[in-house]
Amino acid sequence: MARKEEGLKGNTEQKRTDEERHTALVLQGGGALGAYQAGAYEALIENGYTPNWVAGISIGSINAAIIAGNPPSERIEKLRTFWEKITATLNLSAPSGDFPRGLFNAYNAWAVMVLGASSFFKPRFPQPLLQFSGAQGATSFYDTSPLRDTLEALVDFDRIQAGETRLSLGAVNIETGNFVYFDNTRHRIGPEHVMASGALPPALPPVEIDGEFYWDGGLVSNTPLSHVLHQSRDRDILIFQIDLWNARGSVPRNLLEVQDRQKEIIYSSRTRTVTDVYRRELELRRAIATISEHLPEGVRRDPALRDYLALGERRDVDIVHLVYKRKRYESQAKDFQFSRVSMEEHWQDGYQDVTREMSMPGWLEPNERDGKIRVFDPY
Repeated sequence: MARKEEGLKGNTEQKRTDEERHTALVLQGGGALGAYQAGAYEALIENGYTPNWVAGISIGSINAAIIAGNPPSERIEKLRTFWEKITATLNLSAPSGDFPRGLFNAYNAWAVMVLGASSFFKPRFPQPLLQFSGAQGATSFYDTSPLRDTLEALVDFDRIQAGETRLSLGAVNIETGNFVYFDNTRHRIGPEHVMASGALPPALPPVEIDGEFYWDGGLVSNTPLSHVLHQSRDRDILIFQIDLWNARGSVPRNLLEVQDRQKEIIYSSRTRTVTDVYRRELELRRAIATISEHLPEGVRRDPALRDYLALGERRDVDIVHLVYKRKRYESQAKDFQFSRVSMEEHWQDGYQDVTREMSMPGWLEPNERDGKIRVFDPY
């Protein structure tokens, strides 16, 4: 749903009704950085944008399931509960200054490696290298059974099944290497589907679903943008894409910065490339639709041409792309630094970034489009 509510921030008068347009929220994976997406969602709701489709990878899948699995009035509360639960054991005050804060973050990341994250994952004893090959705990350093309990407490999976909000979760089939989307239009989504999307090896264990084993979808693509673009040809679409890894950055000066920059490049998943490729595809489809309109009816019904002409389409696509910007004191461990103070900062950053972008003049101004794509990218 994308209609602006009376009296909310922003200056947009939506051109299309809710029935004519999808509003999708696309959430990238990024571990502890995912609180940024929760803050961004809170700002979207305050500005009158309620998505009718949520798609996620990894931590984005957890946020997405909490959103789709609760009524709109309870979503922020449940997101807040989740993020407070998983940061409960690292609820310490942070020092000021970049260098002391960097040490503080490093300590917290070390603590997570040793102790796990409350209500999310816990270390295995004995560790996998000390277990026999094929044993249940031999393929991961942590046990995610606490996450299943957390999801069952915070997500109404019957509500997801009812389909009021579409939910798409990306994972990878371990044996085939193929990317798979669990979608409540085709699957009955349960905790295991959410956990499969976030099962990043070798830290977290694979998840079995119907005899098949799955890992984190970020191994193939860390953003579900392409899936949403290609599964929504029936209507115009507005996509809010909330990324946690920035493809742009500086040349590293030491090995720690090398690791950080490597993660940024790998997990940013070439979002802008996906958008550029789809822009060219949409232009081609619009050209096919134009050609079809100028052909005689008898030619359009020709079986030899019918399937090709069916590829034509005219729809408007708007993508609002927001990316978390790392702080100077953050390191390559920022995605598993589950401290309360960092969570609060990430949440507030997401909230402020969305609020700032929506206050810009001309925000999503409607115009005559005739089937084109627009990208709002402040970076």
